[in-house]
Amino acid sequence: MKILFTKTIDATLLSNELGSDILAECIEVIRTEPIKTAAFDLKNYSLIFTSVNGVSSFFNNQFKPNEDFTAKNYNKIYCVGEKTKRELRKYGFGTFKVLKNAETLSRFIIGNCQHEQFLHFCGNLAIDVLDKDLPLQNISYRKVTIYKTEEIYPSVPEKYHAAVFFSPSGVRSFAKLNSLEGMKIFSIGETTSGELRKHTTEEIFTSEENNLASIFELIKKEL
Repeated sequence: MKILFTKTIDATLLSNELGSDILAECIEVIRTEPIKTAAFDLKNYSLIFTSVNGVSSFFNNQFKPNEDFTAKNYNKIYCVGEKTKRELRKYGFGTFKVLKNAETLSRFIIGNCQHEQFLHFCGNLAIDVLDKDLPLQNISYRKVTIYKTEEIYPSVPEKYHAAVFFSPSGVRSFAKLNSLEGMKIFSIGETTSGELRKHTTEEIFTSEENNLASIFELIKKEL
């Protein structure tokens, strides 16, 4: 059985997780690069990160959040996904709240954070859930684009029993030149599944959590 991962994953990890009966291959469907941005004062803002690239680009641009909760103007940090949380930890910062996807983050903010001002550090193709929902509730929200995602549209002539997708932009990039029909389709989270439904009527298997461990568990269950 052959399965295609639409991002590069360590071969040893794939072998250990999936065993010898499944041949796993990887391709890249997007590329990212940081955007040089002049750092500015973050005072009085709550910060949102929805990707690892957003975190790394934020710190590479020399932004300096204030996480001292005893200070008057400290920055609350909200993030989507455990992987994003771990990336923040690498730079020595914790998170005020971690949600599994942008939809649940949006609902949490609307229900609990009406009077905060939000800056969302993200890529140029970031999903538009937050900027659709929050301004409608009169919540101060602004995107700061600090990295660029390019969809590279690979052509994949080989046939696979299954394919695994990790982002809406990755789905669009793959689907432009390749069919999704006749495969089992795995998705790392509901946001990516929503994009997949625009391109196929096949059943989509969606991981409960936005991480590799959850997607591996799902693959082993369904294949």
